[in-house]
Amino acid sequence: MAPPKEMDEVLRLLPLRIGAYVPDDLLEDWFAPGKGMSPPATVAIAAAGAYGRTFECEFKHYRERKEGVFWKWVPAI
Repeated sequence: MAPPKEMDEVLRLLPLRIGAYVPDDLLEDWFAPGKGMSPPATVAIAAAGAYGRTFECEFKHYRERKEGVFWKWVPAI
């Protein structure tokens, strides 16, 4: 399963300094189905990062929060 098209639109329109938070189970389903969760597979995290970059977004996974975050980086803050 790939991210829904609505997520493409969310990241495309994401304002600077605002995050889009995705729980681990969706990261697994969208980017590496069947690879395992708790935490998501390394391949899922890498794929999420690559997906975010297509929309000029940064991505970071927070294991302790069990979620990943996409955001648009702001230079010189």
